[in-house]
Amino acid sequence: MSVGIRHDDLRRRNRAMVISAVRRAGQPSRTEIAATTGLSHSTISAISSDLIGEGILSESKAGEAVSLKRGRPQVGLALNPEAAAVLTVVLSLNFLSVAVIDYAGQVIAEEQRRLDTLTMPRDELIGECTAIVRRRLEDPDLDVQSIARIALAIQGITDSHARAMLWSPITPQTNIAFADILEAEFGIPATMENDCNMMAVALRWRDPNRYRDDFIAILLSHGIGMGLVLKGELFTGTHSSGGEFGHMIHRPGGALCRCGRRGCVEAYAGNYAIWRNARQMGEDAEPVADVSDADMRALAVRAREADGPEREAYRKAGEALGFGLGSLFALIDPAPVAMVGVSAGAFDLIEPALREAIAQTAGGQHSGSISFDTEPNELPLIREGCAMRALSFVDQEIFAPGIQAKPGKKDVA
Repeated sequence: MSVGIRHDDLRRRNRAMVISAVRRAGQPSRTEIAATTGLSHSTISAISSDLIGEGILSESKAGEAVSLKRGRPQVGLALNPEAAAVLTVVLSLNFLSVAVIDYAGQVIAEEQRRLDTLTMPRDELIGECTAIVRRRLEDPDLDVQSIARIALAIQGITDSHARAMLWSPITPQTNIAFADILEAEFGIPATMENDCNMMAVALRWRDPNRYRDDFIAILLSHGIGMGLVLKGELFTGTHSSGGEFGHMIHRPGGALCRCGRRGCVEAYAGNYAIWRNARQMGEDAEPVADVSDADMRALAVRAREADGPEREAYRKAGEALGFGLGSLFALIDPAPVAMVGVSAGAFDLIEPALREAIAQTAGGQHSGSISFDTEPNELPLIREGCAMRALSFVDQEIFAPGIQAKPGKKDVA
């Protein structure tokens, strides 16, 4: 039995496609939107007319017409930044940030705080997260009614329903239902996301030609994480966010990992592991609680200057990452990889051993064709991924045809 698409569902999807195309391009013409989305000109015209009437889109002013090489200039379309807004929260090791993103995808307010996440009691950690959101919502210059969704990202494992943090190496606390807590506190729909998954969402948004159907985002920071996209879909586990690449076993019974186990990829490639090996502290040494980005950059400088323990530490990191990626490629085939985080700035020290290790695995048969990009700062990517995730929900749910939903009141799964 064939199953048709309901007219309302099709219209909702098409509207979301148009909004997304405008957000990505800035001020595209209707012709450019048609080329991007594959929708007919008549469909684009009808949808854009409705969205303009609803105050979601606007036509560019006379001096901002989109110029073409030939023919009459076409009028560009732009998102109304005041149509809605979303709020992103990123909780990482000893660090908390919040940003308000308007409907066009621009940051209009933000705040950052240093925290001692490793020792903070449960109630205090929750309190810091709710307090930083409350301060933004109480900003007199912000239209609180425009906040349509909150997306919170954390390093660690989240549940498959995007509601709770199950475990994180940045805190001894477990099973905190942050999404439920934020919704109960502020009456705004919220989701709990894995930080590396949000990096993957942002990469696909920024460069859909490279990061399209199959690709991998690896976090090279104090911890090691992964966001994985397969066949155009963000990979998650059956019960959790999955993707715990950093806690795959590299050497059974090997170096002590901050998760408490031994031999994890992270126990060789995380910042604390590189620092431990560079300082020749031994594999049984307790992982350093935090290593500053400045210290890691200085360590990389020393590794480039001389062939000593610092360079060997980066070689071991590359080896662990390479065997891990090679095993992954044996399952899914090679795919483009983005290395993200402060240690991505030292990828020149990591890459030789990484490629050598990949070549020794079943997944490395075509290792020469595997391409790597680097991004030394993960926060903008995580925040952007959260924003695009949240704005996509707004596009599809809040501004769906025939639905007059009030921000903060619609139950979005």
